[in-house]
Amino acid sequence: MNEHYVYIMSSKTRVLYTGKTNNLARRVYEHKNKVNIISFTTQYNVDSLVYFEEVESDDAATKREKQIKGWTREQKRIEN
Repeated sequence: MNEHYVYIMSSKTRVLYTGKTNNLARRVYEHKNKVNIISFTTQYNVDSLVYFEEVESDDAATKREKQIKGWTREQKRIEN
């Protein structure tokens, strides 16, 4: 079974990044370790996973990612 995830990461200064992946552990590792030195997440020190959800397909992940990216900051806020 293929895994597909949509996720939100944050920096200490509250910069948010929304993405999708088929390997969440690998992708979080890449963000935390700044693997791509010219990426948005490296430039803004985005390295904390704050939310993720598993979806059924890559198409569903793309659709959900676009939906979340359209939300306001308040809509993205995670309540404990």
